[in-house]
Amino acid sequence: MSVTLPKSVFTFLTKLEENNNRDWFNANKPEFKTIEGEVKLFYNALLENLNVHDDIDKLKIFRIYRDVRFSKNKLPYKTHFGGSFHRTKPRLRGGYYLHIQPNNQSFIATGFWEPAKEDLLRIRKEFEMDDSEIRDILADKKFNSVWGNTFVGDEVKTAPKGFSKEHKAIDLIKKKQYIFTKKYTDKEVLDSNFLNEVNTSFIAIRPFFDYMSDVLTTDLNGVSLID
Repeated sequence: MSVTLPKSVFTFLTKLEENNNRDWFNANKPEFKTIEGEVKLFYNALLENLNVHDDIDKLKIFRIYRDVRFSKNKLPYKTHFGGSFHRTKPRLRGGYYLHIQPNNQSFIATGFWEPAKEDLLRIRKEFEMDDSEIRDILADKKFNSVWGNTFVGDEVKTAPKGFSKEHKAIDLIKKKQYIFTKKYTDKEVLDSNFLNEVNTSFIAIRPFFDYMSDVLTTDLNGVSLID
């Protein structure tokens, strides 16, 4: 059975952006709960699809309420839906994310958003030692037809401590995040094939995930770090 997102997802989020206050939200909360339920059905359908070809141990659908305690932006509600899918550690690394937002701002993302300090160092050391395998993955036509051939995310300005800024793989080593993203229009998100499209795109990331999982579960000599 194909699961689709209703048009009301974008209609409601657009109205919320125009009326981002508690009084309006509380008055329209029944509508929100209905839409939220349909969105959760979609995320759970995607989870089922992912678990056909991967091993996902956790789906986290983020709440609509913003944490404004330490933010200059005091608007109480997010104007999007977001959910992340965590692969089963320690054997598998990486994760998937689906972001639903009106005005053609929806996207999927995958990779390593906030790698642990020790994982980031291990990745950088791998690229310092040998960057040929990751280069081959990024250069693959099938892979970059979906995800492109470059990472997005933050990076240091020159070189991390302990690494030469002259190293041939410094473009990879200086990254602090190893992420790929793919954007979608509102029309594409509401299409009956969107679930399959997202799942197929996530399948295409596997060469990268398989490589990174191998790196992060072994030391620099290739010896396994897990039982």
